Amino acid sequence: MNYLTPLFVLAAGFSLALQQVLNASLGSALQSARWSALVSYCGGTIALLLLLVTVREPIPDAALAGRAHWMAWTGGVFGATFIATSIYMVPRLGVTTVATLIIVGQLLSSLAFDQFGFFGLPRQPITMLRGIGVLCLITGVTLVRG
Repeated sequence: MNYLTPLFVLAAGFSLALQQVLNASLGSALQSARWSALVSYCGGTIALLLLLVTVREPIPDAALAGRAHWMAWTGGVFGATFIATSIYMVPRLGVTTVATLIIVGQLLSSLAFDQFGFFGLPRQPITMLRGIGVLCLITGVTLVRG
């Protein structure tokens, strides 16, 4: 693994927290979490379109799209739920509490996805060490909220 790889992931985490702050600010200004979420998605869509045009990535063949499980097409619904919930909750709970709760939710669901190999993922059983790690993070949420 390249030593820069973890830095890119940390930067993604930073951008997630910044996105929550910016979206919550827009939500306050617009007085609507849902409209703010829509604006966020439109901004993301424009950014991705610009990236695709810049790198000249070809449009995938329709036959490839047909191979995807129907649930694979619903990711945006969960993303919209995440963004709207963050916009609504950041002003009420604070960025740190929202971020830590999100991380715990991600870890609990990730453990289940790995344990059972959902969506074609390779199975990675829950180990004692992984379980302890998640419990430590749940404890961290409690401490952050304290």
